[in-house]
Amino acid sequence: MSAPPAVARPDRATWLAGVACAIAGAVLFAGKGIVVKLAYRHGVDPTTLMALRMAFALPCFVAVALWVAARTPAQDSPWRPGDGPRVAGLGVLGYWLGSWLDFLGLQHVSAGLERVILYLNPTLVVLIGALVLRRPVAPRQWAALAIAYAGVLVVFGHDAAAAGGGDVPLGAALVFASALAYAVYLVAGGEMVKRLGSLRMIAWAMTAACLACIAHALLLSPSALVSQPAPVYALSVVNALACTVLPVFLVMAGVERVGSAVASQLGMVGPAATIAMGAALLGEPIGAAQLIGTALVLVGIFVLTVRRT
Repeated sequence: MSAPPAVARPDRATWLAGVACAIAGAVLFAGKGIVVKLAYRHGVDPTTLMALRMAFALPCFVAVALWVAARTPAQDSPWRPGDGPRVAGLGVLGYWLGSWLDFLGLQHVSAGLERVILYLNPTLVVLIGALVLRRPVAPRQWAALAIAYAGVLVVFGHDAAAAGGGDVPLGAALVFASALAYAVYLVAGGEMVKRLGSLRMIAWAMTAACLACIAHALLLSPSALVSQPAPVYALSVVNALACTVLPVFLVMAGVERVGSAVASQLGMVGPAATIAMGAALLGEPIGAAQLIGTALVLVGIFVLTVRRT
């Protein structure tokens, strides 16, 4: 019996380019909380801020969706009856509801705590798989979950003490609900991503979410969308392009070049980058407890996601 063909390894230049794309995407994603906190200083409400972000991002995602459709012959279309409403519904769940809860939570917690909680997403995917899909959880995974959640509790304790209690528990709960909404999106859309392709799925799901965010703001306060100070619009453009659209495609480029496992591990720079940017741009204090808690979360996620050979 002949040996199976060896898997081709990317050349050094391709590998380094993939690493750079994955790291840059993670850092830009991490900047979202920083930009949102800066915008809140100008008195904008979460719903309006989220709608402005999505309004500036919408043309990019529509363009990508149309580009993908134009490159796919009609006879090769992967769409099946009912896929459109399902993709739209998942986009509204993961990117409208998830984003809205996150923006609400950022009113009450530091950008560092927000990023650490959102980074629990792989743990929520595992737990949903165990509870809903009856997938077994290995002892190593349970240990990883315990380490990650212990780290979040440490960071939470640091923020609660620094704020004297306040609304930190409410903010943390909202951000955790945001992470849960996105985890449900990932689990429910797993098979559709394989069939439709990640680029097509993201483009259409984000398009639906953008429209939902804009409609939400129009229903609540149409005038708020056109009455914000100039810095809010500038920060919304940065949030839409630099912290939403660009990192989506950078991470995808990284995955294409180095694989999803390596790209996932490189994404661990995100929480550390948020803490550093929070200190530099927002004046958020950095304490030993915050660093230890973040390190525990990263260790837990690494143990959970690393592939065993």
